[in-house]
Amino acid sequence: MGDKKFILNADDFGMSEAYNTAILEGYNAGILKSTSLVANGEAYEQALSRVVDACPELGVGIHLNIIEGSSLVSDLRELTDQNGVFINSYGQLILKAYNFKNKDFMNQLEQEFRAQIEKITTDLEKIGRKVTHIDSHVHTHAITPIFNLVCKLAKEYGINQIRTQFEHFYTVPDLMIHLNSKYFINLIKIALLDTFTSINKPIAKQYGLNTNDYLIGVGYTSMMNSLTVSCGLNALKNKTHIVAEALIHPCRYEDGTIDGHFAEYRITQNDKLKEKIERMGYDIVNYL
Repeated sequence: MGDKKFILNADDFGMSEAYNTAILEGYNAGILKSTSLVANGEAYEQALSRVVDACPELGVGIHLNIIEGSSLVSDLRELTDQNGVFINSYGQLILKAYNFKNKDFMNQLEQEFRAQIEKITTDLEKIGRKVTHIDSHVHTHAITPIFNLVCKLAKEYGINQIRTQFEHFYTVPDLMIHLNSKYFINLIKIALLDTFTSINKPIAKQYGLNTNDYLIGVGYTSMMNSLTVSCGLNALKNKTHIVAEALIHPCRYEDGTIDGHFAEYRITQNDKLKEKIERMGYDIVNYL
């Protein structure tokens, strides 16, 4: 085993059957060895029965979700509307998290996080599996007060790995990507998440948690493909003793429908990319 580890992680596992299909096929292709399961996803049960059971070496983490869909806990007025649907944008979550006078927000957040963690850990234990790591939908756990809470819960529930979001800036040789308005928004996200990470990594260390050193998938969010992954890893070629994680959202509809995440599915089917990553000196692993 070398001193450079690469984790290709599929977020949004359980969100829909199309995500589940892509993750199953990505695992069978050999490059996808890690995924993050959404406790309130529409296809959660299918994710367990169809995919986890069939993928014994797939690392399954928890993808905490307080942005999309409905809560597991009722009457969370700081987080949801009267129907239990999450209501906060990322910006609103930042403001609420840093409003230290609002104790209700953090208390309700802890209730929901506990419910999601306990649901997934319990269901995985029933089939002889253990949670490998913890992260979140739209990087909400990167917000430092929330990160501190998640670290506390990870330690309590015996989860040893947590995602951080430092992305080493890089570009790809594709002019059209950089002219996309999404790219400029993503540059702001890099600055924000890199700042959070500089604060959060010492917190993770205080709790005795392990984390990745670099993340690939922020600057090219919604535009990820095999090129962005290989260029991101190539930018780290002079780094040693590192864990680099690339996050993707692979999706494949069995009726042949193509959406914006299909390029991310194709990453998992790219044998040449797998060979290139290994030639760069990376061991392709999961969070265990």
